[in-house]
Amino acid sequence: MPPRSYVSPARSAAAAETRERVIEAASRTLRDESIARFSLDTVAKVAGVTRLTVYNQFGSRRGLLEAVFDEIARHGGLHQLADAMTMTDPRAALDRMVEIFCGFWSRDSAVGRLHDAMATDPEFAEAVRERNERRRRGVTGLIDRIAGKSASLQARQDAVDLIFALTSYPTFASLSAGRSKDEVCRLVQAACHAALAPLLGPSSRGAGEASLEG
Repeated sequence: MPPRSYVSPARSAAAAETRERVIEAASRTLRDESIARFSLDTVAKVAGVTRLTVYNQFGSRRGLLEAVFDEIARHGGLHQLADAMTMTDPRAALDRMVEIFCGFWSRDSAVGRLHDAMATDPEFAEAVRERNERRRRGVTGLIDRIAGKSASLQARQDAVDLIFALTSYPTFASLSAGRSKDEVCRLVQAACHAALAPLLGPSSRGAGEASLEG
């Protein structure tokens, strides 16, 4: 058997600390600098390490960007989505998803800057679109549970597309003028309920309308 490689606990801890420092420096760069300045060189200078150190940790600008996205998502509460998706009532799960994303969109200024950067930076645009597609997959899973076998494929797709748009950052940002986060959340939830109506039978729609009015 080949000898086991030995990794010093102190070295592992130092590497982890360096990684966290680089991610924090990258997050600061996104908040404080123009998107065009987001590079391995710039982040290395902010973190006080060499470019090679950043490269060895993350491999590329895209790899560093993905690590920053993961950190923003963790601090923004997106880890709560896993529990939301396992809720017994899929409509309640959808309401919870809206709450989680409204909280996420409102919490970190870097989120808005990343979406703005999509217009000028193809790499950012691709990374943000891939992250957004995870939200679409979550919405699709809930719509499949809500619709059962009765709704047509077109009705399902229409509901997914509408709710995907309603839970996006641009929608949140446009509705936030003059409204609190909680007010936006309630408005988006009501719009999502309306988007579900074509998937539900008449009795279900009536019950839903009565509950909203009551």
